[in-house]
Amino acid sequence: MENEPKYRERVYEIVRSIPPGRVMTYGQIAEILGDGYTPRTVGFVMHASGDNTPWHRVINAQGACSTGRVVIPHDKQQRMLEAEGVKFNQRGRCDLKTYLWMPDEHSDQVKPQTGRGTLFKH
Repeated sequence: MENEPKYRERVYEIVRSIPPGRVMTYGQIAEILGDGYTPRTVGFVMHASGDNTPWHRVINAQGACSTGRVVIPHDKQQRMLEAEGVKFNQRGRCDLKTYLWMPDEHSDQVKPQTGRGTLFKH
């Protein structure tokens, strides 16, 4: 399914709306898109994104970059986010309370959660 153009384009549409200096998580995007989307499939889709998609603004639920084994150099995503003003701690995590972005049309559907498991819940 993640190889279908419409499936991928739904992910890219959300990612292109993320403003500079803000981030979304793979799981957050999957929750917004609903059935058929998981954090992992969103990640696979992001690996195929083109230059017009700010792929670096999508991070994991811990506030860290997950591209260390994919992108060379390994810290490219973090450096790109830092250039936009996102600050990371010594463990390579940003504060999601500060930098997480929620599209306006979805802000009443998805609420931040604390603890383990999904970051968001309907």
